[in-house]
Amino acid sequence: MPGIDKLPIEETLEDSPQTRSLLSVFEEDTATISSYYSQLFQAMQRIYDAQNELSAATHLTSKLLKEYEKQRFPLGGDDEVMSSTLQQFAKVIDELSSCHAVLSTQLADAMMFPITQFKERDLKEILTLKEVFQISSDDHDMAINRYSRLSKKKENEKVKSEVMEDVYTSRKKQHQTMMHYFSALNTLQYKKKIALLEPLLGYMQAQISFFKLGSENLTQQWEDFLTNIGTSVQNVRREMDSEVDVMQQTIQDLEQASDLLYMPDPDPNKIPINRNLTRKAGYLNIRNKTGLVSSTWDRQYFFTQGGNLMSQSRGDVAGGLVMDIDNCSVMAVDCEDRRFCFQISSFDGKKIAILQAESRKDCEEWIATINNISKRIYLSENPEETAARVNQSALEAVTPSPSFQQRHESFRPSTQGRPRAGRTSSQSSAGSESPALSSLSLDSLVAPDTPIQFDIISPVSEEYATQAKSASQGRRTNPFGESGESHSGDSEESILHQLFIVRFLGSMEVKATENTDVIYETMRQILAARAIHNIFRMTESHLLVTCECLKLIDPQTQVTRLRFPLSSVVLCASHQENKRLFGFVLQTAGGRVDGRPVTVCYIFESNNDGEKICDSVGLAKQIALHSEMDRKATQKQRELDKAKEKQQEELNKQKQIEKDLEEQSRLIAASSRPNPPAADGQFLVLSNSQSEDSDAGEEGRKRGESEA
Repeated sequence: MPGIDKLPIEETLEDSPQTRSLLSVFEEDTATISSYYSQLFQAMQRIYDAQNELSAATHLTSKLLKEYEKQRFPLGGDDEVMSSTLQQFAKVIDELSSCHAVLSTQLADAMMFPITQFKERDLKEILTLKEVFQISSDDHDMAINRYSRLSKKKENEKVKSEVMEDVYTSRKKQHQTMMHYFSALNTLQYKKKIALLEPLLGYMQAQISFFKLGSENLTQQWEDFLTNIGTSVQNVRREMDSEVDVMQQTIQDLEQASDLLYMPDPDPNKIPINRNLTRKAGYLNIRNKTGLVSSTWDRQYFFTQGGNLMSQSRGDVAGGLVMDIDNCSVMAVDCEDRRFCFQISSFDGKKIAILQAESRKDCEEWIATINNISKRIYLSENPEETAARVNQSALEAVTPSPSFQQRHESFRPSTQGRPRAGRTSSQSSAGSESPALSSLSLDSLVAPDTPIQFDIISPVSEEYATQAKSASQGRRTNPFGESGESHSGDSEESILHQLFIVRFLGSMEVKATENTDVIYETMRQILAARAIHNIFRMTESHLLVTCECLKLIDPQTQVTRLRFPLSSVVLCASHQENKRLFGFVLQTAGGRVDGRPVTVCYIFESNNDGEKICDSVGLAKQIALHSEMDRKATQKQRELDKAKEKQQEELNKQKQIEKDLEEQSRLIAASSRPNPPAADGQFLVLSNSQSEDSDAGEEGRKRGESEA
């Protein structure tokens, strides 16, 4: 049935933490189902009890109505009409009581029986299988611990045989119990649907039968609906039966095919050793020192993830890092109290892990896998084919210390008939053989004689020597053309903040920026140069993507190593097959002496998907573009507002001037009229000084109003 998840019965023998985690999800789902169906059972039990109570109450009502005529009320006389009416009601209610009794019987059979059977039989069966599985799992762990503690010096064949037989029996019991437990849990996903639909179907059918006197059309509609539900229940039941048959057949096939795998140390002739693996997972015992001479062994689930060795205990959601196995060394060791042990030493020799495998075959496969990962074969396009070619060349080697070219021949593609392009570098640069691309030539993508930069810190050349001397006088610049000033304000005011863990692989100058082929070619050349010259160390940094720039930050000191302006990033893409590899092309104007722009391609390896980082960079560029457009629009609006304010100010000045001129003309006209006579018939004559003073006062008042 679509949408139903299943427990993988095929992985029960491996019994990995992922399978246990998935099993815990199903067990949690089973507990939720049990809790929910208990509440549903109580609700349906209340319906059934209420129906029984309703049937009894209806029968009692009919009985009381029949006894009405026998009652003698002190204030009422005999009412034959009322008595006959109540008798008719009693007859109808009596028939209705019979219908309620039938309805109670139907609810008991069709509603209560399926959910009671699911609650008492199916859920209890799951709990019983869970207890049996837990017991068998504990027995298997005890048998494995006894087997792991077998001494190599004081080896007793009888004890060894008993322990191996105990491991065989407990493992077989655990496998069989686990398969049946998984089958029951998978079947429960179907049974819970049936246990939910069948009671509801029985309840509705009983109600339809009870209300058969209703509308025929309505009854027909309900019958059609319930018929469809009944058909769906039958289909689920048939599909469940088919799935149960398939799971039973799978259990039988796995029991027959897994008989050899029950033995802890199988015969290598029957199960050959695979030395071409680049990924492996399984249970190992790790040695932990508890004192100067004492130590303990813990059994955990180990697996490889890229260039890291991870471990995970039962009950953990995810694994933890044990050590970085890139460029590490691994070898079999002889422990005093354990067999099948091997030792892993880190690149710098500061960390050593001693592990114990379950069998000789498992031990040799782990050693071969870690050895292949230490050579970084997992980064190639076909890791298993590359590992097979490397192992074959090692077997065919006739000298104990082959030359540099012979040791790394397996990492190079076939170069017959292809030109070689030699490259030089001032720091950790290497020449690599680069075949011509199908669409673009090498010279059109990568500048000839370009050094490959493998480290973030670039050597200070003569060009930047004067800049270093004048650092105290002004602005500092680094070899990548970035300022040494603080840019904390960029990230604080930015809308977008996304942080990724990356490792710098290398950078080199390129020529083309039109398509992503230049990034793919740069990746190929840098990885080939690293493999040829045994350059495996990488600088880990935090890549901060903001709307203004890209920053490479030291994870320990939080110091910005590099800062790339977002406007200079012209291209960004991830590898087509290895999605952890990505790169971007940076174009800086005026980077050369002659003023021509410099285009450099930077290649990184990330813990995440490279496409996510490229999408984040693209989103940052879009946000920056929209912000710039908004800023320009706001600036233009401000300029328009200033122009309008200036125009309004000029208009106000013009109006004030016109008002002043009108007032001045009015005063001139008033002064030109003859003086009015005084009350005594004499004319009032103003002196020149008084008129001048009044004119001066009027002009001062006007000037003050104009200035205001």
